[in-house]
Amino acid sequence: MTVRLRTWILLGAVVAVVLAVVTLVWFQPQKLFYDSRVDEAPPTVAADAPSPSAAAPGAPVAPAGPVDLATGTFVSREHETVGTARLVQLPDGQVVVRLEGFETSNGPALFVYLSRNPAGGEEAAFDDEAVDLGALKGNVGDQNYAVPAGVDATGYTSVVIWCDRFDAAFGAADLMPATAA
Repeated sequence: MTVRLRTWILLGAVVAVVLAVVTLVWFQPQKLFYDSRVDEAPPTVAADAPSPSAAAPGAPVAPAGPVDLATGTFVSREHETVGTARLVQLPDGQVVVRLEGFETSNGPALFVYLSRNPAGGEEAAFDDEAVDLGALKGNVGDQNYAVPAGVDATGYTSVVIWCDRFDAAFGAADLMPATAA
């Protein structure tokens, strides 16, 4: 009888350890207790970009600096999320999503998406017809994400912080076109 009881206790302990390891690896609850800060400078003109005076006569002149195409304020979804998303076009034509004053919960498998779903839209639709801009660099701070060449970023409705592990939006910002100056 004592051997049988020890076997059950050992089996229970092994199951508890396996569950604890799976929980730590899959859910990564430890990330809720620390922040990952990123403070990137705003996107700027590349050093080798041609100057506006080098343009051919009669050709449209590109702006000398970055231009806001759209901006939006984050709203919380599954986790409290604050900050601003900016869609910025550089003089060389590259488009960058810039997060400023950004803060959300840390978590596993977080990504930045451009989505056609509005910030207040259905949760399951955020990753439909979305463009993955890459892993979230940090859950706190200012950061830049290049939009792939050939993608018309103005055709997207929102910027989303997406948890791929749990198919959940931490937060989203509707992109409102910038007004012409």
